[in-house]
Amino acid sequence: MPLLDIRVPAVVLRIDRNPFHHGTLGAVRSLGRAGVEVHVVADETRSPVRRSRYAHAMHSPPPPGASLDDIRAVLRRVADRIGRPAVLVPMDDASAVAAGRMRDDLAPAYLLPAVPSTLAERVADKAELAAVCASAGVPHPVTLVPDSAARAAEDARRLGLPVVAKWSRPWLLPAGGDLRSTVLVRSEREARELYLRTEEAGSPLLLQAYLPPGEDLDWFFHGYADRSGAVHAGGPGRKQLSWPRGAGLTAVGRWTPNPQLQALAERLVGELGYRGVLDLDFRRCAVTGRYHLLDFNPRPGAQFRLFADGTGLDVVRALHLDLTGRPLPAPAPLAGRAFVVENYAPLAALRTASGGRELAWYARDDRVPGWTMWALWCGHVSRRLRQRLSATAVAPASRPIPRPAPGAASSSSPSLPSLTDNEKASSR
Repeated sequence: MPLLDIRVPAVVLRIDRNPFHHGTLGAVRSLGRAGVEVHVVADETRSPVRRSRYAHAMHSPPPPGASLDDIRAVLRRVADRIGRPAVLVPMDDASAVAAGRMRDDLAPAYLLPAVPSTLAERVADKAELAAVCASAGVPHPVTLVPDSAARAAEDARRLGLPVVAKWSRPWLLPAGGDLRSTVLVRSEREARELYLRTEEAGSPLLLQAYLPPGEDLDWFFHGYADRSGAVHAGGPGRKQLSWPRGAGLTAVGRWTPNPQLQALAERLVGELGYRGVLDLDFRRCAVTGRYHLLDFNPRPGAQFRLFADGTGLDVVRALHLDLTGRPLPAPAPLAGRAFVVENYAPLAALRTASGGRELAWYARDDRVPGWTMWALWCGHVSRRLRQRLSATAVAPASRPIPRPAPGAASSSSPSLPSLTDNEKASSR
């Protein structure tokens, strides 16, 4: 196991209030097991994370839709309580964007990678990402940004229906609404009506050529780019099962060597001068065989613990080691290792895994968060079932809601009630 500097605490920050975000628990356990004092700034009322033996202290997060000033005030208050510099670990896009923009303001209370203040915001923005890929020579689905409702209908027709519709900055979507971060649009009318909700969404609508999902087509890459730009502590993974099926987040993933994907990720890091943790989502085109970058998340992905290697190194530990001036160990990849999210893939969680496996919630040395999750999950499923039964007793809403795009965040499932869309998008 890499020897972390346990004199330096960590602050795990999550603004989005999703109690089922297993990545936050993974970060707390990873650092806590190494002896680091872990403070968690996240919703503490329902989250199983608060029951982890490795969470030193819980702190109330800024409210949804908080301004930079609000986030800065919360982080300064936490820093005052800790009383010494800490490594900041943003766990959602809103946190990563805010931390990037406030990096200079937060120093020296918080340690963060040295990157341009707007870079995290640029790569997280779905519209900007298309330009980033073009300049770096990384394949990306053809993307158009309409400037009117009529143009949205025209662009949908030009791309060829169905098309994927995304809001440029999904972290700005209003909480509790029916707007989805990503949907599959099947008609020009749907594209037009979706564009008319731009003001409500808080960011521009973009339309993207649709690459169908399929077996062995959905991949991801996690890594940590150190101060020199070298990529450590991660690798390529294959999404074996998503939730809901054919869409959404990774329910079962496997560490799978892929030199082509590794090269694409390293090229992108080099072209951007990116530093820090990254989580990339790719889809391989079944016709051309090319890997297209769908998302660039400037923070740990929820399944980052898949890539804990033979030395115990993962992207969160790499972040702590690098920012505290400690050397990163030589890689010891564990190809074939699996990661399973039990509430989304319960049958997979019961099977044995020849290459080794980590469960998202259950841990022999930290069992209470898993028990807490199941209690919450049962209540969540019951509520959603009641809502669905109630919905069948009333007339359908007049506004047509486009179907979620396969391979993207979704709020429906053919088998189980799903999370809200904001919860689903933030679980990735």
